[in-house]
Amino acid sequence: MRSDSHPDFGTGYGDGKQMSSLSIVHKNREESETDIVPRKTYFVGLKELYIEPGYNIRPIDPAHVEYLRDLMMDGEELPPLAVKVTDKGLKIVDGHHRYLAALAANEAGHEIARLECKDAKGTEADLTALQITSTQNKALSPIDRANGYLRMYNQGKTEAEIAKKVKRSVEDVRHHLQLLECGDELIGMVQAGEVAATTAVSMTREFGTKAGAVATEKLAEARASGKKKLTKAAAIPQFNAGKARRLVELMAAFDFTDDGYTAPDDVYLEAMGILAEYREKHGKSELAGSGESA
Repeated sequence: MRSDSHPDFGTGYGDGKQMSSLSIVHKNREESETDIVPRKTYFVGLKELYIEPGYNIRPIDPAHVEYLRDLMMDGEELPPLAVKVTDKGLKIVDGHHRYLAALAANEAGHEIARLECKDAKGTEADLTALQITSTQNKALSPIDRANGYLRMYNQGKTEAEIAKKVKRSVEDVRHHLQLLECGDELIGMVQAGEVAATTAVSMTREFGTKAGAVATEKLAEARASGKKKLTKAAAIPQFNAGKARRLVELMAAFDFTDDGYTAPDDVYLEAMGILAEYREKHGKSELAGSGESA
């Protein structure tokens, strides 16, 4: 029995026999009532392809190249490369590791003369978004993703437009752009996997230009205790919530007037002790004004 929701590929040609390929089904689409649209790809000689230095937002990973080389040598099919026609030839937009893997396979004695390619269409921002979102690529590191967002931002895209193109939230875009403002020391730690990207951003907000030095010191302490990574809790000591509540209770006992304040000695001393502990861990608050004290 024929289903009303599926075309009968056999009816009208081949006397009900199963079709041999999608191309035949598409060729006879009027009879088969199928909805198949072809997308052209081309098999391109390796010598016509080239990599533009610095264009790929992903640093080349030799281990990933070897992995793809082995897949090619085993006869596995890989997705087509995305390329852009230039006056130099076909610039690779997406598929740098696959291209290098093909070269490596040839060096190993396994001939690969051509790679399947398709046109990379759109603006430069679209092509950057393609590199970021392609599911065929090696996962992006936080720094690589941040550099991709920055490239799109420098191409004139707003944070909201970038988020839409890469299918992420505006907050995600904003966070990664802030990551690039953390300084070389912290960025290097993030790239090495020693500090999480969120921790690096939080430390920069907390310590400003001293964040890198603080991170280096805290990471050394973490390693001394047998840990390999600096956590946010270790990087930014949190003030005890109980003591914060106690300080509020103590301040409520202060009597504030235009001439200053008064408080029982024991209340004053306990409050000042909590404030001194806070300053020792976090430094003097930037909210403190420069006016005269009471």
